[in-house]
Amino acid sequence: MPIPTVADIDRIAARADPVVRNLQITQCYYELSARLIERTGPAANWCTYATWASKQAGQTIRKDDLGQTLKRVVTSPPALNNVGPMPGALAAPAAPDDPTAAAANATLWELLDPTAPFDRASEAVARGNRKVFAEIGRIFAAFAATCLDDATPDEVKIAAFCAELRPGPPPDGQEYLRRAFARYYAALFTADAKARAEHLFFANLAIGFHEQTRLQPEIVAALDAPIPDASRVALQLGAALLPYPRLVALPWLYLRRLLGRPLLVEQIAAAAVARARSAAHVIVTEHLMTITLAGGAYLRLGRDLKAPYPATLARIDDAELAALLATVDPTPDAVTASGADDWGDLAERLHFIADMFRCYQESPLLLEPPFAPDQVAVLGTGQVPIGAL
Repeated sequence: MPIPTVADIDRIAARADPVVRNLQITQCYYELSARLIERTGPAANWCTYATWASKQAGQTIRKDDLGQTLKRVVTSPPALNNVGPMPGALAAPAAPDDPTAAAANATLWELLDPTAPFDRASEAVARGNRKVFAEIGRIFAAFAATCLDDATPDEVKIAAFCAELRPGPPPDGQEYLRRAFARYYAALFTADAKARAEHLFFANLAIGFHEQTRLQPEIVAALDAPIPDASRVALQLGAALLPYPRLVALPWLYLRRLLGRPLLVEQIAAAAVARARSAAHVIVTEHLMTITLAGGAYLRLGRDLKAPYPATLARIDDAELAALLATVDPTPDAVTASGADDWGDLAERLHFIADMFRCYQESPLLLEPPFAPDQVAVLGTGQVPIGAL
């Protein structure tokens, strides 16, 4: 298996096509992960987790089935099939088979612009995917080239490598990355299985802390998928469907007073907007808050983890690791309340990630390749492979 170089990282990160870029990022993470595992044994490093997180991000970047799912929700009865002939639709519902109802459905779909949230989510996730890879993937490639072939520890070399990283906390500083790669290097020469596992867990968690802090703006942007205001949609819907568009210019409050209740077109718009907002949030969150692993196994990021800690990490002896864990895990040594109710909340996200890293560090599922060999060959040509991605 080829070892990705710094030049490879830069080339992939510079790709303009977000779909191909994401797929190549995912494969590159796997190759970097496998290279480190050759030295540390079959235990996950940060690139191992990043492989599957990037693969899942690809679902959002490609907008797989997002728009189709939302359209079924938004345009299905009964919410939109009560549009009567105009201008009667301002006052009374129509029969379900009224042709104007179908026209209203189509018009509402256009006015809501409901694919826009998925476009924004796709763009935000793609930005975050490239942002992290261009920084952390690049450092991993440099580490692989500089340090992974050392037969004996060279403290001067690893100190010089870490000194190249910026001091200070994230999002601007790289202090946690300094500490992480020092621990990866120590793991290369640690024979004791428990001590090596704690080195790896510290490194994974330190990079996770840095990564998630850096990604906060992109994650919030991906979850924030607003739909147009209901009053504006109602006005546009009336203008599109009334045979006398000048009626739309009449003050809404005057018409409400005349009818003694909200206009039906307002009710329709409000119902459609509410459904669209709710559906868009659920669909985007579902894609962002699920990690699918090899063999179809998956983790729901909003639910408490059930897997036990591996024996090597059941008890934490490393004082520095215990201190780092205490800053991100409010329920130490337990997976209680590990599920993140709001993936946009950095503290909740870090809590889940800390327990996920700890529970799954020795899971063989994480070590499987993300793509079939024929798909990898196609990816190498800069094309999108066929089949499940």
